[in-house]
Amino acid sequence: MDVLTQTLLGFPLGVFTLALGLLILYWLLVVLRLAPLELFEHDSLKGDHLASTLVALGFAGVPASVALTVLLAIAGAFTLALELLVLRWLPLGLFRIPVGVVVLWGALALASPLAAAVCHALHRWFHRHAGRRCLLGETVLVSGDCGGDDCTRATLEDDPEHEVRLHGKAGALPRAGERRVLVKYLAGEESYRSVPLNEFEEAHTRVHRLRRGRRPRRAASQ
Repeated sequence: MDVLTQTLLGFPLGVFTLALGLLILYWLLVVLRLAPLELFEHDSLKGDHLASTLVALGFAGVPASVALTVLLAIAGAFTLALELLVLRWLPLGLFRIPVGVVVLWGALALASPLAAAVCHALHRWFHRHAGRRCLLGETVLVSGDCGGDDCTRATLEDDPEHEVRLHGKAGALPRAGERRVLVKYLAGEESYRSVPLNEFEEAHTRVHRLRRGRRPRRAASQ
């Protein structure tokens, strides 16, 4: 029992133990209806907040709290296995800290595609039972107008039974058959703003290039 406790609370596994413990407390509050399911969601994907980051990693369609829980649980399982099979038998000493940092990064990198696949399998349920903001980042297929001058109807590409309203300007509405990505939720109108899929992908590519480009410039300036 002492070995298990030491393993769960030691570094690096203790990071996941603490994070999952906080998430368990959060889910208890959700069950008691003292905390919202869409705690981390915003009305827009604009900005570097948690929900937009998870969407960029492939977790669109489920609340950020669900994606984060699945991701940390799988990464924690990888770290536990590595700790029990390898790390606990090595005389790391002070090297445990840098090695632990590498383990944390590697566990999250390995867990990310698996967690995204799990969340993808669950997202149809959340489309119907969760809030509307978790749909941001989903790809939709425009199906036709909705009887107004500033909106059209669309269905989720991987869940055709789920329909949403797209807000637009008269004369520049999304065209039927067009593939678009939901980027902003308009709560007052219960509709979404969207952008063409290719523009969304190009914007994300530019952002990633800019972020990678900043690192060498910072290093050079130092």
